[in-house]
Amino acid sequence: MAKLCLPFLFSLQVWLQPAVCDSIVKFLPGFQGPLPFHLETGYVGVDEAEDLQLFYYFIKSQRNSKEDPLLLWLTGGPGCSSFTALAFENDLPVPTGFSYARSPVDFQRSDFKQVSQAVQFLRKWLMDHQEFLSNPVYIAGDSYSGKIVPAVVQKISNESSCFAGNNKGIKPPINLKGYLLGNPVTDPTFDDNSKVPFCHGMGLISDELYKSLKKSCRGEYQMIGPNNTECLKSVDAFDKDYIQLLATYWANDDNVWKALHVRKGSIGEWQRCDYKFPYTYEIQSSVKYHADLGIKGYRRLIYSGDHDMMIPFLGTQPWIRSLNYSIVDDWRPWHFQGQVAGYTRTYSNQLTFATVKGGGHTAPEYKPAECFGMFKRWIIQEPL
Repeated sequence: MAKLCLPFLFSLQVWLQPAVCDSIVKFLPGFQGPLPFHLETGYVGVDEAEDLQLFYYFIKSQRNSKEDPLLLWLTGGPGCSSFTALAFENDLPVPTGFSYARSPVDFQRSDFKQVSQAVQFLRKWLMDHQEFLSNPVYIAGDSYSGKIVPAVVQKISNESSCFAGNNKGIKPPINLKGYLLGNPVTDPTFDDNSKVPFCHGMGLISDELYKSLKKSCRGEYQMIGPNNTECLKSVDAFDKDYIQLLATYWANDDNVWKALHVRKGSIGEWQRCDYKFPYTYEIQSSVKYHADLGIKGYRRLIYSGDHDMMIPFLGTQPWIRSLNYSIVDDWRPWHFQGQVAGYTRTYSNQLTFATVKGGGHTAPEYKPAECFGMFKRWIIQEPL
C-alpha cells in the first residue's frame, strides 16, 4: 500500500487502558529483514469506560504522509477480521480477530453498534495522531460492509460542522471526502434475486433449470411463499464457504503476537470470523444512504468482481440505476498493464462503477494487482 496513508486493521478488544495505545512494528515473522514501510499497531478504546478495545494496523504513506489520503477499511461478515483485507484490516465486531470483551454483555453486536464504534475509533485515533487531521479521509470496505460503510459515512457527515446545523460539530473534525465499496451487500431485493440469472449467464445451471426457476419463482428467489412448492423445489444453494487456513496459522503464531504487540491473555485464539455470538441486522437496505450521500457530494467508487456469485454485479447495477443519476462516461473497458481488467461507467454525483475481470468474492482476493491499480487511480482522481 505504497502511496497512501492506510489506517488499519482494527479489532475490538476490551481492556481498561488509555484511549489510544500504539507500538511501531519493524519486523514480522515470515518477512526477511526490516519492513519496508512504517507499520503501527495498537488499541483504541471505545464505548463507555472504553471497555471495547479496537485493534488496528496503520500503514503510513511512503509518498507524502502529510497530504495523502487516509483510508479506513472495514471488512464484511459481519464478524470477520479485517486482517483479511490487509494481509489476506479492522476486527469489528467483537470478538473477531484480536478482539475481546470483559463480559458477555460486551458481545452484543449489531449494525448500528458497528457504525458507532467505527466512528468513535476514527475520532480517537485522529486525536492521538493530530498530524493527520487535515488529510483527506475515505471509508472503505467489502461484502457486508456495503451496509456498514455508507452508514458510517452518513454518521460522520451528520456530525460534521457542515451538516450538523451549527458551527461546532463533533471534534475532532474529519476531512471526509468519500467512500469505496467492493462486492457490496446492499439490499436483498437486488443482491439475492440476481444470483439465479447470474448463474445461468455463467453457464452454471442448465437452461431447463433456469426456465423452471423463472417460471415458478417469477424473479423472486429469496422471499418464497411456503405454498410455492415448484419454486422451492427448483431453488438451490448458490453460496460457497472457504477457510483461509494459512492466514489462521500465521495469525496464531506466538512470535506474530509478540511482533504485533497483541495483549497477552486478551483472547484464546485468533479467528478470521466468529459467528457464535448473536448479531442484530438493523440495516435492511443501504440504498437510502447512497442517495443522501450523493446529494452531499462525496466521491464514491463501487466495484464488483465479474465472477462473484454471492453479490453478483447483476444485482449491484440495478440499485445504482435506481439512484437515477445521469451517465457522464458510458460503459467502456479499463486497463491494467495493457490488458482489459474490467469495465467501468461514471455517473453524475461523483459515482464510479467498475467490474474486475476474473474477480470473485471479494475481487481483491482474486485480482489484487488489478484492484490496487484501480484504487490508486481513483483515489488521486484519475479516470480508470
